[in-house]
Amino acid sequence: MPTTPSVRELLEAAVGDIGGVERPGQLEMADAVAAAFSCREHLLVQAGTGTGKSLAYLVPALLHRRPVVVATATLGLQAQLVRRDLPRLVDAATAVLGRRPSFAILKGRNNYACLHRIGGGAGTEEGDGLFDVAAAQTPTSPLGKEVLRARQWAEETDTGDRDDLVPGVSDRAWAQISVSSRECLGATRCPQGEQCFTERARYTAAEADVVVTNHALLAIDALENIPVLPDHDAVIVDEAHELVDRVAAVATAELTATLVERAARAATKVADTRAVDILNGVGDGFAATLAAVEPGALTTMPALLGAELAALRDAARGVLTSISTSKDDAPEVLLAKRIARAGVEEIMETAARLANLSEYDVAWLDVEERRGRVLRVAPLSVAGLLRASLFANRTVVLTSATLTVGGTFEHTARSVGLGPPTDDRTPIEPAVEGPPAAEADAGTDEAEDAPLRWHGLDVGSPFDYGRQGILYVAEHLPAPGRDGLAPGALDELAALIETAGGRTLGLFSSRRVAELTAAEMRERLAFPVLCQGEDTLAALITAFTEDPAACLFGTLSLWQGIDVPGSSCNLVVIDRLPFPRPDDPLATARARAADRAGGNGFMAVYAAHAAVRLAQGSGRLIRSGTDRGVVAVLDPRLATARYGRFLRASLPPFWYTTDPTVARSALGRLAATETLATTGPATTGD
Repeated sequence: MPTTPSVRELLEAAVGDIGGVERPGQLEMADAVAAAFSCREHLLVQAGTGTGKSLAYLVPALLHRRPVVVATATLGLQAQLVRRDLPRLVDAATAVLGRRPSFAILKGRNNYACLHRIGGGAGTEEGDGLFDVAAAQTPTSPLGKEVLRARQWAEETDTGDRDDLVPGVSDRAWAQISVSSRECLGATRCPQGEQCFTERARYTAAEADVVVTNHALLAIDALENIPVLPDHDAVIVDEAHELVDRVAAVATAELTATLVERAARAATKVADTRAVDILNGVGDGFAATLAAVEPGALTTMPALLGAELAALRDAARGVLTSISTSKDDAPEVLLAKRIARAGVEEIMETAARLANLSEYDVAWLDVEERRGRVLRVAPLSVAGLLRASLFANRTVVLTSATLTVGGTFEHTARSVGLGPPTDDRTPIEPAVEGPPAAEADAGTDEAEDAPLRWHGLDVGSPFDYGRQGILYVAEHLPAPGRDGLAPGALDELAALIETAGGRTLGLFSSRRVAELTAAEMRERLAFPVLCQGEDTLAALITAFTEDPAACLFGTLSLWQGIDVPGSSCNLVVIDRLPFPRPDDPLATARARAADRAGGNGFMAVYAAHAAVRLAQGSGRLIRSGTDRGVVAVLDPRLATARYGRFLRASLPPFWYTTDPTVARSALGRLAATETLATTGPATTGD
């Protein structure tokens, strides 16, 4: 029987197999992850760009004696793990381990096509009746055409995974061929249970050593009563700077007049007619009341709106009571009832949550261009939820290129429910069978109050940021407004781009500012200026990469995940510090809560958010060991405000200056010496 290899041995085999070189930070991280698993201690590890952190956590995951779940925030990294990193690692590990490790990808149920629904289990919006087998075979509407194409694809695909449908379809079309977990009949009741794409994916995942999923499914598995992930001993959260926001999104509910209408319509043929009529009538009153509410935070629930929400809750409950099920129900009838119940339950639960608003929830009203008025409710904090439901039950490794805030892990640790770091590294043997040791005590007062063991580790980056990049802050400019760049800032930007010879990635605070600035630069400069929204993001990145003279302007999706090494990106420009909007209801409520607790709400919420986003954005500059360039921040507050030093401590250690001559001289030298040859297509992820 072969002996179990060490972390170093398997990492060397994997790196050698792909023709790579050993990176000290990668080995340090791999050893730390293995030690965290052994000691049953949570680990927060910051690994800068170029460290190779994916292999650093996948190697100890394959060596672990029990299944490990890896959760990512973006589809790009998820695809990279499943299509590139894990297949290569498994090939290299097979000879070393004496067996072939396995891995699988698992997503939420509504990410897979439902064969029963496609085969006629429930109607679609295109159909004439509730139980129509399909939309019209020659649909004329755009939605009908999308639904028909998705149905035809579902009959041919092996996976049923929405991401494999290319080109994709709209959310509304996909909803016609999929079901949520609430709507699903279950494998035993569904006629298509044995062929079900979701059940097949879950079966494969249950047998795998490593299961790759996303933050949202991890949150659902941790926070809801019904487990959706297979039994696992440890969790690795990559892109962990996104975890709190993703969990908060899962725990956020919303209510609109349209959602009430749709729920009532789905219940029409399976519920009591009078009950549905009452729901429709209350829904009309809710819509009228909502129209008179001022958008923004609802620090106290208006009395009339509260009464309408209570009535909506009761009316939805009445519809649910009237939807009876029987063991004699045909599968298609049962599915229709499940779909109707799921929609009405969502209305009832959200209305009840809003009508009886907790001090731990935040409610607000948004007005959206497409959906109109949207009433939302979100948790004030998810720290307690994460502590009790995730960290108390599993060993968790959080990793990201930007995990420290202000130079420490303390903010991140607090945001996920961890206390002060611990130094005890005594190994704890995991149970051979049954739940992890910590899980046995979960839910007890002692378990909730006991300190959770964790420590932080920054393995740095193989890049020499101080020699490769400059952080230039335009201290002489006025503080930016929200209506676009001031004339002086536009002059500064044009001069920087002109000196750099194009090759500029512009990161802006809003789509509107990006578009206005792009239009202005097109008038002033001869370089191609691409702007987010003018084409698909993938097409824009390709065009930006292939033409080193081009500039690319955009918003949030360009602040992270875009990877353009080489001379195509010598200048990254940030128009303003990326604080949350001052009227953001959730950020405002969290800052006030921090103030009431004796802390500094601005620093804990606004500055911490800006620090992470700023680090992500500035990290777009240096993507390889040969990259050179300048990060230019046109917001003088990074240099002049009291919190500026805190924000700069969260950034890569670039050489720092506030002298525009120094920045332009460096860009001019780069433009004069670098070739215009491209370095290949862009990729995504850190």
